[in-house]
Order: sequence, then C-alpha cells, then structure tokens
Amino acid sequence: MNNNIEQIDLDEEELFEHFKFEVPKGQALLRIDKYLMGLIPNATRNKIQNAATEGNIFVNNATVKSNYKVKPFDIVTVMLSHPPFENHVLPENIPLNIVYEDEALLLVNKEPGLVVHPGHGNYTGTLVNALAFHFENLPMNSSERPGLVHRIDKDTSGLLVIAKTEAAMTHLAKQFEAKTTEREYVALVWGNVAEESGTIEGNLARHLKDRMQMAVFADPEIGKPAITHYKVLERFGYVTLVSCILETGRTHQIRAHMKHIGHPLFNDERYGGHLILKGTTFTKYKQFIENCFKALPRQALHAKTLGFVHPNTGEMMRFDTELPQDFQDCIEKWRSYSKSHATDEEE
Repeated sequence: MNNNIEQIDLDEEELFEHFKFEVPKGQALLRIDKYLMGLIPNATRNKIQNAATEGNIFVNNATVKSNYKVKPFDIVTVMLSHPPFENHVLPENIPLNIVYEDEALLLVNKEPGLVVHPGHGNYTGTLVNALAFHFENLPMNSSERPGLVHRIDKDTSGLLVIAKTEAAMTHLAKQFEAKTTEREYVALVWGNVAEESGTIEGNLARHLKDRMQMAVFADPEIGKPAITHYKVLERFGYVTLVSCILETGRTHQIRAHMKHIGHPLFNDERYGGHLILKGTTFTKYKQFIENCFKALPRQALHAKTLGFVHPNTGEMMRFDTELPQDFQDCIEKWRSYSKSHATDEEE
C-alpha cells in the first residue's frame, strides 16, 4: 500500500482528480468499470477500461485494473493528466501553418515552442486553442481534446494530423494504435553514433527520481513497450544527425531512447543535452557550442515525415517537411566546424 501511495505523490503534478466516490454500505461486489459507468456522465465502458489501463483509476490510493471488484467503503478516485476545467478551451487567433486540408482532416506543421494542448501550466496559447478558433465542431478524442489524434512535445517541430470528423478521428486513431502509420523524425544527438543503423527497444515509464523524464526499464512489468529504429544521416564528429522511425509513439520516446544508448539530443535540457557532453575543453569550442545553442534554443528534434491511410479514400498519403530554419542553421554551424577541425572521436 505504501508503494502505491508513493506513486501518487510522484505523479501529483501530472494527474488531476476528476471524480471521487465512496462506495456505500451494502454495495455488492461489482467490477469497477461497470460501477463507474453508472456514476460518471457520458462514460463508456471502453473509456473507463482505457483509464484503468493508463493507471488513472485508484482505489484507496492504489491503482487498480478494470476487473477490480469494488466493495463497501472503498474510496474510488479517477485521476487524469489534465485539470477538470481544461476542456473549456478558449478560441484564440493563433496562426497555423496548414500544409494540407480536406473535408476529413488537416496537416499542421507545428512551430517549435507551441504547446499542443492545454495542460498543467499551459491553459492558453496552445495548438488546441488555435484549432478552436479556426474550426468549428472538431471531434473529441478519448481525452476530450478536439481534433487531436497524436501529439508532439512543445519544443519539437513538425507534422501533426488533425481529424475534422468523428469517422476520421476513429479511423486515424486505429492506425496509430495498430502502428501502421509512418513517422520519421530527424534528430541531432551528442556523440559519434557507432552503428550506421540500429533499433532501440525498451519499456518506457517515468524516471524513478526525476518524474519529468521518461526512462527505459528492463522489467517488462514496468512501463509500455517502445521501439525506435534509427539511421545515421550525417556525422560531425562530436554530434550526429540521425533519422528516427517510430514503431510506437510513447511520451518522449526518441529523447529517452537516444539518451539510453548514450546519445542525448543536442540542447535537450530535460535529458541533459544542454550541457557540453562531447568535444574539447578549449574556450573557442565552448563558445562555438554556445552559438549553436543560441541558433537552436531547443531540443534538436523535428517530426519530418508523416504517412497514413486517408480515412475516406483509403489512399496512402505521405507528407514531408523541410527542417525549420533554426535546425538548419545549427547543422550548418556543425558542418562548417567539422570540416575545419579534427573531431573524430574514439568510441
């Protein structure tokens, strides 16, 4: 029991209480998914089961599965990753870089620094606020967020597909769940990646000491399976430009996986990439890195390619974007530096 209570403490900044019930005296044993269906407005059994799978349903401060049977005097709490009032989205006239649109969906090339949806500390100025301004009656996903099929981090740039109809939302969500979408990211990572290509596998869950990070766990009972395929695009000695193909789409997957193999993303503050991890001790080199950080003041990650089957036509669609200017500027600095300096590392 104490371990479960500690887990709630670790996640208290991430999870917000939405519903709380005390099971009354005389209640017969009943599966918790059935029990909550009768108490939560507009809840479906599938949504409740998903919430349990995500570890968002607690009984007496411990997470439970959907087949848990409630008993009298149990304290049942439903915790979600967004505040209860988050769903009152304020439409805001924020420009969107729309690269494609039809009656079913649209593709947005998200700028770095734009938060995808309202959440802890970011209730306005998000992509969802912009979508609410530019489009009416977007369908809600399972987290009650309009139009969103998937998401990328605030300081990651690149492609997102947005559903405009319920049918498109369902169809696209199934593709992401079945891992049939094509998702390629480009990342600049610290170090000279030894292999030309490879695959990183390992369950991801919140770091035990730093809950703002995700970490790889060998125990199959911890976290969710995650698979990243990578390929070297260009080498600059102290850093490497890589392509990452996602087989799964977990939170911070590329950032956590690349750190796990010893190659944190360049200027990724959360995962330690904002420090000088490779190179020399010369003052001029330190200044060079600082100039690179100024050129690219965020983690070096861009969602470059997105492919999926169109929910209406059945056609396979594939979209590709150029690296944003800040990313290109940083690469050019490294390209010039590596040509004029000996940067081969002994790995």
